[in-house]
Formats: sequence, structure tokens, C-alpha cells
Amino acid sequence: MSISTTIKTIQDIMRKDAGVDGDAQRISQLVWMLFLKIYDDREEEYEAMEDNYVSPLPERLRWRNWAKNAEGITGEELLDFVNNDLFKTLKDLSFTENSDPRGFVVRDVFEDSYNYMKNGTLIRQMANKINDIDFNASNDRHLFGDVYEKILKDLQSAGNAGEFYTPRAVTEFMVQMVNPKIGEKLLDPACGTGGFLTSSIEHLREKVNTVEDEEALQNSIHGVEKKPLPHLLCITNMLLHGIENPAQIQRDNSLARPLRDYKSSDKVDVIITNPPFGGTEEDGIETGFPTNYQTRETADLFLVLITHLLRDNGRGAIVLPDGTLFGEGVKTRIKEKLLKECNLHTIVRLPNGVFSPYTGIKTNLLFFTKGEPTKEIWYYEHPYPDGYKSYSKTKPMRIQEFEPEKAWWNNREETELAWKVTIDEIKANNYNLDIKNPHEEAIDHGDPEELLEDYKALLSEISETRNALKAELMAALEGKNA
Repeated sequence: MSISTTIKTIQDIMRKDAGVDGDAQRISQLVWMLFLKIYDDREEEYEAMEDNYVSPLPERLRWRNWAKNAEGITGEELLDFVNNDLFKTLKDLSFTENSDPRGFVVRDVFEDSYNYMKNGTLIRQMANKINDIDFNASNDRHLFGDVYEKILKDLQSAGNAGEFYTPRAVTEFMVQMVNPKIGEKLLDPACGTGGFLTSSIEHLREKVNTVEDEEALQNSIHGVEKKPLPHLLCITNMLLHGIENPAQIQRDNSLARPLRDYKSSDKVDVIITNPPFGGTEEDGIETGFPTNYQTRETADLFLVLITHLLRDNGRGAIVLPDGTLFGEGVKTRIKEKLLKECNLHTIVRLPNGVFSPYTGIKTNLLFFTKGEPTKEIWYYEHPYPDGYKSYSKTKPMRIQEFEPEKAWWNNREETELAWKVTIDEIKANNYNLDIKNPHEEAIDHGDPEELLEDYKALLSEISETRNALKAELMAALEGKNA
């Protein structure tokens, strides 16, 4: 049976349970169980590689000891175990200085997780289906990555999935262009389910040649996510991608920490992120930022934070909506700060529908380097593939579409899709970065007065036609009644 079929069967099992209400709860239920199974499979690897490995979990709570046996506890006994032992104990795990740090991850995961199911027999059926997947088998692990994407897409009916889902083509392209290196400290301060982090891990793994390289990779990945469900998905995603101790993925709001509290040791070499846009932060968050840049708009605050957190020569890439590019007021001051402190060398303008069905807002990919001011910005307008008028579930954006940008990246020249703008032009335009492609032919809509006259004439014709139809209809009805 394929993994996607297994997951579908599991979802069907959950639909029979009266305690699970809606997609969000189904996904949350599925993910904490998958997490324990994945964690147990990873522990098998640790046991094979490490002498005298001791699990940070109490023995009775390890997946292998309550869930692995298809004929194991079930019904009321299993429900009681899950609610009154498993959850209560894992939420309150205690550790000493010498404890295995991998145990902290389990406690953090269960701190915000819940067992929604009320039927122990159905929990047993779920566990048995999950046991069909071997997360130590490279093929199963690879295939599960696709299923994982499906789980994320299912979130679209469970709330604002767009807050933490970025199409894989976009994450891969941004990571490839920023090109993180072994030993660099990498951060996504709004990491959602970990799309940028997993793309970065896959990119870095190709460069790992020694044990020291792998250790550097393990220590380099950092993320912050404030919502419990995407945080849990991200932790699970990190385990699947071979990060042994995903404790560096914090559940927190990156914007809640005042800028002045960050030390030089908090600064990073690479930031790649898609912060939530269109949202506003709760009262008081903005007071942690300098007065000139105080706003409650989430994406704007993240732009200030990222500029602050990058080390000199650090590289950043961020997804931003058109509104940030042309916005005025505090947005202007934030853009001025970005262009003074960083070299904003590239803006890739994406077409409509990239984030469908989550949002129709037009978006842009901004690439910059900290430590030198911007002198000119290159723009690249990403076109739809031939035959496309938009993207959709069945026609998503594909990484192959970015091949022209990649070919152009290190050998830049103006084309029908690429143009550059000087910093003097940007300043003269009051830091409006929403600059249209000058190579596109402007559509002549005509003289407004002539258009108005044509419109009036059209209305008159419509009125005459309507009156004529009305007269014919009346005549026909009179003839019928005669």
C-alpha cells in the first residue's frame, strides 16, 4: 500500500471519531502520533550508532512499547493510557543538566498537543496504519515528503494556511540563489512548517563531506514559529530531514523580543523567510522597535528585524507583497533603512496566483546583502509558463520555471523581463519599489472624454434595444390574447 493511501486511510479512521472536529484537529492528531513514530524510528538509528544509548523518554511511553504491537492495548485501556499517562507525563518531562537535549523537543511538542480522539479502538487502528510506514527506509522517508506536502495543502481548509505554507518551487529557488554554506548560521524567523529550512538542509547536504561538516550543518539550522500546529509540523519535518535535535526550532514570536535585547551572538549569516503578510501584531509588539519604524503590520516589522539580525556580509531573501513595495509613511522609512544598510540587488516580481488558493495578492522575492548601501536594483519579471493564465492546485508553480532567472543571475543584462533602477531614481520616487517593467508596451486606454462619449452612446443603444424588445414582446402577447 502506498504512503498516500495509508494517510488517506488514517484520515478516514479519524472521521469516525466523535471527538475530532474538522481538518485542523485531524491534522494535529495525526501529527503528534506521526511524531512519536518518527522519533522512535530515529531512536533505532541512535541505538545502532551510539554505544549505551538511553532514551530520554520513560520506557513505557516509547512508541514501540505501546503502539507497535498490532494486538496491543486498545479500547478504553488505550484511551486512558493516552490521556492520563502519555500526555500528562510527556508535557511535564523533567531534565537535568546532563539530560539528552533531544528529550526537550518531545516536551516542547507535547506542551501544545492534544488527544482529540474519544475512541480507543480507533486510536489503535490509527497506530496500526502508521506502523506501515518505516521512516528509516530512505524510500519511505522520501515518499513521505510528498505526503507531508499534501498534509500542508489540506490545511487550506483549516484556517490561514498561507501564513505558513510557501510553494516548494519558491523555497528552492530562493535557497539556491542565496546559497547557504557549511558553517554559516541560518535562520527563518517565521518558519511555519519549515519549508525554507528543509530546502536549506537539502542544499547544504550536497556540500557535506566530513563528520565535522555534518555536525556544522546540525548546529546551523535555526527557526522560530509562534503557532503550535505549524511548529509541531516543523519539528517533525526536521526529524525527517535528519536534524537530530530540532530544539533550535523555537515556539515563540520573533517580533516580541525588543531589538535592543539582541546581542552580537544572536546575529546570523543567512535569513530566508516568508513572513505572514496582511496581518497585524497585538498591541505593544511595536514598542520593541525604534520609534521611526513602529507599526503593527507584521511583514514590515519582519523586514526591520531581518535587517537588524544579519551580520555584515550576511545574505537575506524575503517574500513580500506589492503593498510593502509601494506603501508610504512608515513603510517608506523602513525601505530607506533597508537600502542604506543593505545592498538590495534583486527583486523578482512574481505573477498572480503563485500562492493560490491561499491568497491572490501579488508577491515579490527580495534578495539583499548586509553591510553596504544599495546603488542599483535589478528587477526580473517572472512570466507564466506558455499556455498558463494562472496557477492552480493542478497547475502549481514548478522549480524548472526559474531556469531563466538562474541563467541570468550571474550574467546580468537588460532583457524584455529584466531591467535595473538606480538608487537616485528610487530616492526621487520616495522609495517606491513598485517599478513596472519598462519594456512592456503601455496599453492605450484612449482619451477619457472620448471614452465617456462612447459609453453614453452605448447606454443609449442598449436602452433603444431594450425598448424595441419590450414593444415586440407586448405585441406578441396582445396577438396571443386576441
